[in-house]
Amino acid sequence: MARPVAGVLAKAAVVLLLVLCMTRRSSGVGINWGTQLSHPLPTSTAVQLLKDNGFDKVKLFDAEDSILGALKGSGIQVMVGIPNDMLADLAGSAKAAERWVKANVSNHVSDGVDIRFVAVGNEPFLKTFNGTYLNTTLPAMQSVQAALAKAGLGGKVKVTVALNADVYQSPSGMPSDGDFRDDIRGLMLDIVRFLASSGAPFVANVYPFISLYFDPHFPLDYAFFQGSSTPVVDGGVTYENTFDANHDTLVAALRRNGFPDVPVVIGEVGWPTDGDANANPEYAQRFNQGLMDHITSGKGTPLRPGVPVDAYLFSLVDEDQKSIQPGNFERHWGVFYYDGQPKYPLSLRGGAGTLVPAKGVEYLKQQWCVLKRDADLTEQKVGDSVSYACGQADCTSLGYKTSCGGLDNRGNVSYAFNSYYQTNDQDDLACNFDGLATTTTVNPSAGTCRFIVEIVPTGTAASRNVAGGVATALAALLLALLVLESGL
Repeated sequence: MARPVAGVLAKAAVVLLLVLCMTRRSSGVGINWGTQLSHPLPTSTAVQLLKDNGFDKVKLFDAEDSILGALKGSGIQVMVGIPNDMLADLAGSAKAAERWVKANVSNHVSDGVDIRFVAVGNEPFLKTFNGTYLNTTLPAMQSVQAALAKAGLGGKVKVTVALNADVYQSPSGMPSDGDFRDDIRGLMLDIVRFLASSGAPFVANVYPFISLYFDPHFPLDYAFFQGSSTPVVDGGVTYENTFDANHDTLVAALRRNGFPDVPVVIGEVGWPTDGDANANPEYAQRFNQGLMDHITSGKGTPLRPGVPVDAYLFSLVDEDQKSIQPGNFERHWGVFYYDGQPKYPLSLRGGAGTLVPAKGVEYLKQQWCVLKRDADLTEQKVGDSVSYACGQADCTSLGYKTSCGGLDNRGNVSYAFNSYYQTNDQDDLACNFDGLATTTTVNPSAGTCRFIVEIVPTGTAASRNVAGGVATALAALLLALLVLESGL
């Protein structure tokens, strides 16, 4: 009788393990880990930050060896992204897909990294791309899927694509009328069919903040989770927040086209803390805590009641090298500042709570670069220097109703100088500006405006050149001109 009993116990243990894994997955909280920083945290520090705060899942925008290596044995589930500029190669070559899978999935899975999904492309159908990726996204997904199957990982790692919420819409504005965008409807149905065939989720990025940003008449309370004075009544269903309405517009689109059971994952959702009048820590805390409470309640949405929302917060830390073409807020989505310090209280399990800061972070010297007291603001070289500094570093905290909006004109110039100085690792030559600047050990931060001291750069630091193209340089120049003109 010993062997049968042992067999029963072994099976029971397996079942229990599966149940625990399913429970962990349904209650897990994910977050996006972007790397467009001049001074990223060491990968081991960032992984420990994830673990200390109870993040069960992480979404990456690229397969970086150092990050995936740091996630080894962490117990954190991983969604690995493939950038849009790789889609054509993967779509046109099975060998290219096999090489990518071997290098970025197989090798890491065998080394103890819990990769669950590969997101082939990031919002490839945005209208601003002018159809660039319409013919390569699905073939690339199919090619990667075939490569995973060939590597023996087809049952473990699912292929999906992270899509912007504009791929679906409602002509009436009611969630129940949801359908896919007319110009890509056929392609979207092919993609959904592909997802359904493998049990992969539909990944959508949802941003209530963007709705508020582009529409000055958008009701503010409808963007949050605490109830709205202007709810949307859709038949017998009342929507008190735009997140649920957006989510269910997608669910309705899936139902309408014969795919009612395709899982939905919110790939990106969050609220920025700077760079716009509505981007601040108070609103971010209000939104993200409301989202966490919503997720942990397990109540789901009106069209999927009782199905817990599965979402990845955007994002882990601020990224000072992100494009600001959509808006200055783009560099301030982090739940943590650049150095892993929490921006506001947040409980990932609902209710009251706080985040744990990053441990062991090393900083450069406690010194800053500021405008000399005797500098003449009317000199042309002041404006030229600010334009240069903001073209090479991050000045997006300057402006109307931002964290540094209360600075006077001299403070604005000092902020720009210090940002450039810190980005360049406090190099002496980075605090000159034609004799206008000097260093100080007195912290010039004032009120909500933080003059940062950068962290010690790591070997994985990205290029120090943050100009990033003509658009960023022009935006920085305009910002600098506005800063100077507003104070003179």
